[in-house]
Amino acid sequence: MGQLKVLVVGGGGREHAITWALSKSAQVERLYIAPGNAGTGTLGENVPIKADDLAGLVEFVQAQAIDFVVVGPEAPLVLGLVDRLAEIGVKAFGCSEAAAQLEASKVFSKAFMQEHGIPTAEYATFDDPQDALNYLGTISHQVVVKTDGLAAGKGVFVCDDRAQAEQAIKTIMQDGAFGTAGAQIVIEERMTGREVSVLAFSDGKTVALMPPMRDHKRIFDGDHGPNTGGMGAFGPLDDVSQADLEHFQTTVLQPAIDGMAER
Repeated sequence: MGQLKVLVVGGGGREHAITWALSKSAQVERLYIAPGNAGTGTLGENVPIKADDLAGLVEFVQAQAIDFVVVGPEAPLVLGLVDRLAEIGVKAFGCSEAAAQLEASKVFSKAFMQEHGIPTAEYATFDDPQDALNYLGTISHQVVVKTDGLAAGKGVFVCDDRAQAEQAIKTIMQDGAFGTAGAQIVIEERMTGREVSVLAFSDGKTVALMPPMRDHKRIFDGDHGPNTGGMGAFGPLDDVSQADLEHFQTTVLQPAIDGMAER
């Protein structure tokens, strides 16, 4: 008989998959999902608390004597949910607010990569739209324009020419399409090639790689249309070798963990 009361925070497909896996564990006695979805409701008990309602989540955890919390979405990590849980002595799967800056701010993460020698595309950051427009006149390569903050996978504009880059700057910084997430932008060198997403589990010292996956980044068939979040991903991949994965681990993932530990 299981002994653990577990809360999964979030309501998307990722949280459904996590809930499905946890429901098979003999260690789990009760399984709650906040806010959950129709799928998670067949596996555990959905709780009507939003993923970014930190006060509500902490109150629920204390009232139900939850033993372990799994945080799925980025927003509650960025807001410091794991830190709040640590303060009341509850273990959680998820990173601290400080570590979540790597996800919350592209300006921060680009500077972090540069500082720790992690390979990354050439870039510049801007908080003034005119400065950003002027910068376009000083470079000859194609660019990708990105909001600094979280934008649900939609704050990235892959530009074919200068006109598209200028429009992206206008949309983000002048039209305010992404609110405060677009107060600063990153203009990156556009890189082409095969895309692979390599995630890993970490205990703060070492990394254990998950299987590599490939995102469907753009909204329409044939790689057309704007980038967006949630179009799906697929694997396994037959064009990513074990040597590739070892290279990613030693040049990207481990240096990132070491850099966070150093800070």
